[in-house]
Amino acid sequence: MSAHIDAKKNEIAEIVLMPGDPLRAKWIAETFLDNAYCYSNIRGMLGYTGEFRGKRISIQGSGMGIPSAMIYYHELINDYDVKRIIRVGTAGSYQEDVKIRDIVLALSASTNSGINNAIFSDSSYAPTAHFNLILKAALYAQESNIPIKAGNVLSADLYYEEDPLAYKKWAKYGVLCAEMESAGLYTIAAKHSIEALTILTISDSLVTGEKCSFEERERTFKQMVQIALNICQD
Repeated sequence: MSAHIDAKKNEIAEIVLMPGDPLRAKWIAETFLDNAYCYSNIRGMLGYTGEFRGKRISIQGSGMGIPSAMIYYHELINDYDVKRIIRVGTAGSYQEDVKIRDIVLALSASTNSGINNAIFSDSSYAPTAHFNLILKAALYAQESNIPIKAGNVLSADLYYEEDPLAYKKWAKYGVLCAEMESAGLYTIAAKHSIEALTILTISDSLVTGEKCSFEERERTFKQMVQIALNICQD
């Protein structure tokens, strides 16, 4: 076990899907995996391992925000030898043509967090997804007739901005949506030479004000999970 995950070394698979919400982790495990069991519930941050089409897969909640998620990324990689992490999360749209329930592949993750300033004090590091996973996800979505958007996302530190129109600056430069973890994931994945990808479902729009309910966010965003699981069959 590690400091925040109560699992034995062999209880976590090399491939882990990671929603922020631990209850979404539970829903994914119970809905998509065979023979799933809970390996950890420390702090209510649920983790499960099971099988999808014979492939061993784990699902682990990360909590909200880069600081929380980085704890789990670090321990999964360093204590449990995880080789691939796919974040399956929700996001708020910054663009008129990125609509509620759209799927977004995060090619890269801009951020207003100070996480990388602590590492690259005089430079700006650009955290990016693993190309192999991006390619697989795009091809699977195309073959399955699942429309996707792909591009730069913002990993924000603040969920509630002081200025409700602050998103427009990011939108002007082509950022598709905001979430809260991917810049941390892509940075630590690069450091440890593992594969990482974020697949997002748009749950609300800063452009139109539309929002999904918490029940919808927790239990109905199936397409991103299907993409994530089906690109892990190699």
